[in-house]
Amino acid sequence: MDMSKHWQELLPVDRYMVSSAGLLHDYDRKVITLLYQPLIGPICISLYMTLWSELEENRLWSQSSLHYNLMNTMGLKLSDIYESRKKLEGIGLLDVYKKKSEEENQFVYELNPPLSPEQFFTDGMLNIYLYKKVGKVQFGRLKNFFCDEIVSMEEYQPVTKTFTEVFASDHLDSLYVSDETLEELKPEANFKPIGRTQAKALGGFHDTFDFDLLFAGIKNSLVPKKAFTQNVLDTIAKLAFLYGIDVFQMQKLVIGSVNVENEIDIEDLRKAARDWYQIEYHNEMPSLSDRVQPVIYHSQTEGPNTKEEELIRHLETVSPRERLLQLSGGAEPSKSDLQIIEGIMLNQNLNPGVINVLIEYVMIKTDMKLTKGYVEKIAGHWARKKIVTVKEAMEMAKSEHRQYQSWAQGKKENKSSAKKAIRTEIVPDWMNKEQALSKDENKEKPENKELDERKRQIEERLNKLKSRG
Repeated sequence: MDMSKHWQELLPVDRYMVSSAGLLHDYDRKVITLLYQPLIGPICISLYMTLWSELEENRLWSQSSLHYNLMNTMGLKLSDIYESRKKLEGIGLLDVYKKKSEEENQFVYELNPPLSPEQFFTDGMLNIYLYKKVGKVQFGRLKNFFCDEIVSMEEYQPVTKTFTEVFASDHLDSLYVSDETLEELKPEANFKPIGRTQAKALGGFHDTFDFDLLFAGIKNSLVPKKAFTQNVLDTIAKLAFLYGIDVFQMQKLVIGSVNVENEIDIEDLRKAARDWYQIEYHNEMPSLSDRVQPVIYHSQTEGPNTKEEELIRHLETVSPRERLLQLSGGAEPSKSDLQIIEGIMLNQNLNPGVINVLIEYVMIKTDMKLTKGYVEKIAGHWARKKIVTVKEAMEMAKSEHRQYQSWAQGKKENKSSAKKAIRTEIVPDWMNKEQALSKDENKEKPENKELDERKRQIEERLNKLKSRG
């Protein structure tokens, strides 16, 4: 794992303070534990809860502390804390602020409350990821846990009294306050009232979608510009990210979702996107196997100059499902193969680009088959070695090639194999074949010397026979 980025961002001696955007309630713990934890993992949740615990009850700021203390408290390396921190940022539970100085860096970790259960289950993205992660039965249990039965109020009439019906305002002259008093009634300049704030919305989706191209392809007569409200724009960007919908396909989905009032029906747009995905990929919901390597783990080169660099760039920009499809000549990957891939992406937390290297290595080594146990064993090794980039995965496959070969063959060795002719081993093109075969080639050298010696003896005998004749 390349640690340079981590050490450039964070050091154990850097100080931090915890703040809260608003009061966090005990109910938030249940939401974070049951709804967010399946998506980002227990270490991220532990970091959030640990930072939360540093806030005294009903306060918005903690005391200053060192990251070294946080490492000791959680029993984690700083790199693990940094990776977990990024996931909390991405999912909207944490905002990070940094102040540089000559002596040290100082951070403020501002905790955000989670989405409400209603917001989460109607999010249109997080709820789909949760469904894929926990399955139909558990998802239904979670919905029931955070929802309650609706009691019909049709037979009831509101009889609540208003403020003016209950209270009267007498002696109006006694309510006069001076300008000085008004100033005293205002909150202090350096303080803010403690209260509840809204959850932070997930961001970054607009940066991944070309709205200018979308608008250019939709004539104003078909969809008026006023139909693109902020909510509609957010939904379009999220759906494009979630399902991998390009601009041109999104144009068709948007036009088809316009109702009689010339407004874009968001629910119709979501349903159209789901239907498109199901037809396109023959799947109910988007899976992790359709994700690609995060940009932060791409190679640092300006552009590929060698064939290996071209392959690295390719493996960084395609999803594992697409790589399976390419290696199988265009045939749709089987459900069992996709389950194997999704399993190791979830359980071993490997990046999509690393998975692509693993797919290519295993399939070429095992006659284009994905063997679950073999794949999981190598994936577990890479996870323990903290392999995160395509190049690191390639180097690991090269250096541990002999070990992986023994895992593929199993513990039992075929005794008759030694008598068979040594065959050329099939490996991916990016592997060093000379290194892989060096051991076998050295075995052949004594046999070649013995054969040459026998040839020399036979030639001597023939020469003697000729001289006698």
